[in-house]
Amino acid sequence: MKRKNFRVFLTGILSGIALIMVVMVILLFTGRADLRLFLVGSNKLEQEIQKKTNVIKEYIDRYYLDDIDSKTMADSVYKGIVNGLGDTYAAYYTADEYKDITEKSSGTYCGIGAYVSTDPDTGNILVVRPMEGGPAEMAGIKAGDIIYYVNGENVSGQDLTTVLSKVKGEEGTKVDLKVWREGESDYLDIQVTRKLIEDNTVSSRMLAKKTGYIKVTGFEEVTSKQFENAVDTLEKDGMKALIIDLRNNGGGLLTSTVKMLDRLLPKGLLVYTKNKQGVAEEYYAKDDECIKVPVAILVNEHSASASEVFSGALQDKGVAKLVGTKTFGKGIVQTIFNLEDGTALKMTTSKYYTPEGRNIHKTGLTPDIEVKLDENTLAKDGQDFVIDNQMQAALDYLG
Repeated sequence: MKRKNFRVFLTGILSGIALIMVVMVILLFTGRADLRLFLVGSNKLEQEIQKKTNVIKEYIDRYYLDDIDSKTMADSVYKGIVNGLGDTYAAYYTADEYKDITEKSSGTYCGIGAYVSTDPDTGNILVVRPMEGGPAEMAGIKAGDIIYYVNGENVSGQDLTTVLSKVKGEEGTKVDLKVWREGESDYLDIQVTRKLIEDNTVSSRMLAKKTGYIKVTGFEEVTSKQFENAVDTLEKDGMKALIIDLRNNGGGLLTSTVKMLDRLLPKGLLVYTKNKQGVAEEYYAKDDECIKVPVAILVNEHSASASEVFSGALQDKGVAKLVGTKTFGKGIVQTIFNLEDGTALKMTTSKYYTPEGRNIHKTGLTPDIEVKLDENTLAKDGQDFVIDNQMQAALDYLG
């Protein structure tokens, strides 16, 4: 768009902002007196925004060298409004970004094969764990690496799903990452070749004394069925106790979490959420099919969100003991609103509560049996599977 058209474009944007502010007023206030007072303040704020925007527009009109891309400018305005919420997990997605990120929840996508999370204090993108044998691991990515740049773009502070959309791409293409690793004196430049990732989020095996072991790496669409199959198989093989490993599991879909809990627990409340108006939405187990053996759940500081919903419900019901270290502490719910033009808005809309009414946001779940991981007990190169000291503690509890 040429500079002369920018005035028309900016006027439309400003009108949109004003309309959004009025709508927000209506949503936030129900008392007439409060509404009148807020509208007065809002009108004053709108005038200040209009005045300052006009000044910025004049500088752009007079000095900016290149033409204006109206779509990019509009997207920046929408992202700016959402960023103003101060919500680490909130984001505005363009149509292309939203199309990309929706692939991840299906469990099949083209990317680097790594589990990542956002540090809510710093906004840094942290690699929780590269998938075993995946492209990230093969390229040298390690747990604990912090991703600062993707293809030369600084992604610090960006929404996690937005960063994932930049990391993903066509199979066989390459993505350049710049990461920080503790102990290194400078950034590491790592190039990863993307490939089709078929995310097997559940793995299982039978340990000694007929103790079943199920590791869940994420709560995606495919997870609930994979988990149900694993439990069924172990029960058919005569399982007498069960360990569920949720260490380094950053969460995922509430729908999958509820289905998995339903497989383990009889009819009853599993989890509920409350929005800003205090309205609760409750999720229940639908049948009496349940686990009939003692259960231990392995957790650590990277067990978050859906992992905590899952663990908290089983702990509240007295079905499982938690073993390991305190969980991450993410007890809030993000909702994605699909907009008519293919874009989307994500923001925090409610809090999770366990069946007994516990909200673990910023506090986490405290294990029944606290055990710090001894890294010397982890698998060494060439070892497929070992029982580390936290797993041993779970086995000792289960007898």
